[in-house]
Amino acid sequence: MKKNKFLTALSIVALSIAATSCSNEYLDVNDNPNAIQAESITPDLMLPGAISTAYRTQGGTMVQFGNLMMNSWAGNTYSFGGAFSREFNLGSIDNTFYTGIWGLYPRIANFAQIEIYPNADHKQDNYIAIAKIMKAYYMQYIVDLYGDVPYSEAFKGRDNMTPKYDQDSDIYKALITSLEEANAIIAAGNANAENPGAADIVFHGTMTKWASFSNTIKLRMLVRMSKVTGDLAAYRDAKLQTLASATFIDEEVVVNPGYSAATDDQMNPYILNWARTSAGTQVQNYGLVVASEHMANALEGNLILNDANYSKFTGLKDPRRSRLFTNVASVDYNGNAFTGLKGIRQGAVPGQPGAPISNTNTSKLGIGNFAGSAAISTWTDVIDVNNGRGGVLMSSAESNFLQAEAALRWPSVFTFSPQAKFESAIKSNAAWLGANAATTTAYITSANARPGLGWTGSTQQKIEAIMTQKWIALTNVNPTEMFIEYNRTGYPWTPLAVTAQQVNKPYRLIYPFSEYAANAANVPNISAADIFVKNQHTPFWNQN
Repeated sequence: MKKNKFLTALSIVALSIAATSCSNEYLDVNDNPNAIQAESITPDLMLPGAISTAYRTQGGTMVQFGNLMMNSWAGNTYSFGGAFSREFNLGSIDNTFYTGIWGLYPRIANFAQIEIYPNADHKQDNYIAIAKIMKAYYMQYIVDLYGDVPYSEAFKGRDNMTPKYDQDSDIYKALITSLEEANAIIAAGNANAENPGAADIVFHGTMTKWASFSNTIKLRMLVRMSKVTGDLAAYRDAKLQTLASATFIDEEVVVNPGYSAATDDQMNPYILNWARTSAGTQVQNYGLVVASEHMANALEGNLILNDANYSKFTGLKDPRRSRLFTNVASVDYNGNAFTGLKGIRQGAVPGQPGAPISNTNTSKLGIGNFAGSAAISTWTDVIDVNNGRGGVLMSSAESNFLQAEAALRWPSVFTFSPQAKFESAIKSNAAWLGANAATTTAYITSANARPGLGWTGSTQQKIEAIMTQKWIALTNVNPTEMFIEYNRTGYPWTPLAVTAQQVNKPYRLIYPFSEYAANAANVPNISAADIFVKNQHTPFWNQN
């Protein structure tokens, strides 16, 4: 059986989508009069398409959103006028802003469809467990970015096109319960349960890894609740105890249904979005995106006078820098020649500070494991090599940073060393990006003498270090996760663009216009002003 069977199955799985109120969306089913009825699509066909289509949003829209919000990327203002102006000025965030993230709903509905598939003989147990885990994985992002959303009445298709909005904290509890149900199914190991095998495009039927991934998502949700009080804190603490002896994921969790350069549709969507097409043609986004000045300063350890926020980076070069972005031979803003990262200040245009008109040689996306510092014109086998690596759902680094924070905050529950987890996270990220191992070890040693960057100082400074290193590790990988963590902790320090019209970044997004049109009786009325202050509309874990 060819791996690419599951890529061609993506159009089939669309038939199983049950739309939420937001769109009346049944994907291609209404356009294909000869389509197979959704009821006849079995979980082994639904699962790979469900995972792949959800990752397309994560590897595209969410990568852009997070990298821009976290001031890791800037726009190439030398070639593109007004690049990312909405993200930088923050003054025009409305119900059309990044609605692609809300578009995860019909993807999540795929997993809900698998959950309710007839299973009296337990043959579908493993598919159902995986669906529960993946639904929780993506539904958490919807809650974290929107707060109250449809859940208990969602995913019913035409049976309920106007579902109620559930309280976000209640959805969190329901998702945690769903994860526990998934692990119970896996632990039961019913003899009739089919092994998903090749239909599992993540762990290839190794259900113990799915259980560890489930535990890690559960830990992420509980750590997200670090600031809650009262009954929610009691709930959190009780659920943390259930993870005291749990196993967590310690590898890159990647999706790969058989990506190849045969056609654009079969490409790893991450590469297709940010690097090249199947034909080897450079995509526009590669010319548009450059390293931000903020990111370049942090990774290069540049001395920034009169700004103490950069002092923890000064003089320490990060070994991952030329894997995340391309080295350039250039001059700094004082006219001195150097080879390394050169960024553009978010919102600056040529001739302004941070984007001098005399030098247009700036660092592009290195795409990390895909090309390193090599110029895109020199890439040869990069497409096939990195289609084979797949797209990252959750990195080993993210898991280890979570564990480090959990052990630091709740040492009576998690008895492993938080420092060891912290350092393992940096090493695994460097390894994934292709940075030198010995240089990475030396970097960690040096960083550990710097509060806020390495493992030293107060508990709060160590939280800052976790978030600072997590910011670097999730750049170009899963940066929306880091933006949410930034909202939770306030770390790392992240400057606003020079064109910003707000004093802080948004705490949430606004529901899309389609909700106000199709589900007006239920959707909360959120204004642009609401998203920049903490109020009853802010996600529950961030209201304190």
